[in-house]
Amino acid sequence: MNFKEHIERDKNLNLIKDLTLHLEIKSYLVGGYVRDILISRDCKDIDIMTIGEPYELVENISKKKGFSDFKIFKNFGTAAVNFKKFNYEFVGARKESYNKSSRNPDVSPGLFQDDMKRRDFTINALAVSMNKDYGELIDTFNGLEDLKNKLIKTCDDPHKTFDDDPLRMMRAIRFATQLNFDIEESTFESICNNAERIKIISQERITDELNKIILSEKPSYGFKLLYVSGILKHIFPEMNNLQGVEKINNHSHKDNFYHTLEVLDNTCKVSDDLWLRWSAILHDIAKPHTKRYKENVGWTFHGHEDLGARLVPKIFKKLRLPLNHKMKYVQKLVRLHLRPIALVKDHITDSAIRRLVFDAGDDIDDLLKLCRADVTTKNPDKSKRYLKNFDIVESKIEIVEENDKIKNFQPPVSGEEIINIFAIKPSRVVGELKNEIKNQILDGKIKNNKDEALNLLTRLGKSKGLKPIK
Repeated sequence: MNFKEHIERDKNLNLIKDLTLHLEIKSYLVGGYVRDILISRDCKDIDIMTIGEPYELVENISKKKGFSDFKIFKNFGTAAVNFKKFNYEFVGARKESYNKSSRNPDVSPGLFQDDMKRRDFTINALAVSMNKDYGELIDTFNGLEDLKNKLIKTCDDPHKTFDDDPLRMMRAIRFATQLNFDIEESTFESICNNAERIKIISQERITDELNKIILSEKPSYGFKLLYVSGILKHIFPEMNNLQGVEKINNHSHKDNFYHTLEVLDNTCKVSDDLWLRWSAILHDIAKPHTKRYKENVGWTFHGHEDLGARLVPKIFKKLRLPLNHKMKYVQKLVRLHLRPIALVKDHITDSAIRRLVFDAGDDIDDLLKLCRADVTTKNPDKSKRYLKNFDIVESKIEIVEENDKIKNFQPPVSGEEIINIFAIKPSRVVGELKNEIKNQILDGKIKNNKDEALNLLTRLGKSKGLKPIK
C-alpha cells in the first residue's frame, strides 16, 4: 500500500497534511483507519494522533470548506471535526498507567512511542506519518505481519494488557468477529485466565462491545469466543445458561445455545437491524426455566415464549439497553415467535391470520423473518417444507390485510363514541363493547367498517339494556 499516494489522492487528508506542515505540529494517522486501509475495509472514522495538544490544528481544519465546527473533549484530550460522512478525531500523544483496583488509567502527555505502547493490539498500533516524510508506515509491534496472518495479538504481555483494562478482552473478541481473524494462542489463553475481571468494567462499555459483536456479519463466532473464554457467564448469564443437552430414556433436546446462534446468523443474512438481531438472541431465552421431561413424550418447553417476553425488560435493564419502544419491539417478537409456526402446522383460518396481523402490527414482516430464521433443522426436506408453509402464510396475510386492513387496526367506533351514543358514563361496559366489536371483526363476522360496527353496537347495547339516544 502506497500511503503517500493515498494521502495525496484524498483531498481531506492532503489538507490536514499541509496544515500539519504549516503549523509545525507533528501528526500521524493511527489505529483502525490504517488497519482498514491495508485490508481494503471501509472506514469512516479517521484517528489522527498529534505530538502535543491537537486543538490548534483542529481549529484551523474546521475553517476549511465542508468541515463542521470543531468539538473539544478536554477531559479526554481529544477534538473532532466532521466532513460529510467522515469523522476525524484528533488526540494528543499520551502515556497511560494503571492501578489494579481501578478500571481507569492515569493519563499524561507523552511522545510517539508512549502512545504506541498504550495501544491494545498490534494491528491497531500501525501509524502513518503526516509530516515531511508523509506516507511512511511505522510498524512498532510487527502488526503488518499479524494483519497478513489474520491474528489478534496484544502489543504488550497479554496478562498485563487485560489486567490493566479488562474491556480489551471483549475488544479482542469483537475485532476477531468483525474481521474474521483468529486470536493468537497466548492472547486467548490470557483472556480465559482473566475473564472474571470483566466484572469491574461498567455495563455501558460492555454492552457497547456486545452490540458491535451482534452487528457483525457472523456474530455467532464472537458469542462462541465469549462462551469458551468464560466471559459470557459474567456478562450475560441468561444466554450462557442456554448451553447444554440433557438426555433421559434416549430422549434428548437440542442445544439451545447453539440453536440460538444459528437463528442469529440466519437473521443476519436478511437484516442488519440490531433489535431484530436481539429478538433472535432472546427468542428462546426462557427455555431453561420451562424445560420439563414427560414420559413417552420427551422434553417440552411450554410457555417459554410468554416467560421469555416477561424476561426481556429485566434483561434490557440489566444490560443498560434502552427501555423504550425498542425493548417493546423485542418483547413483542419474542412473545409471538411461535404463532406463525403454529399456523403452518394447522389449517390456516382467516381469523387466525387476522389475529396474528392485529397482534404483530407493523412488525409482522420482521416477525416472519425471525420465524424463517428459526428453521434450523438439518433435514433438507423438512426445511423446504417449513419454508414453503411460511410462503403460504405470507400470501394469506397479504390477502387478509388487503381485504380487512387489520394492520395497525383501530376500532371503527371509539370509546368516546360509545359513551355518547348510549349517554352513559365511562365504565367497564364501554371496554366490553369495544372488545366485542374488535373480536367480531377479527373473527370475520363483520367487516372492518363503521356502518357494520355501529349496527353491531346497537345489537350489543340492546342485549345489555342500553338504548342509543336519538
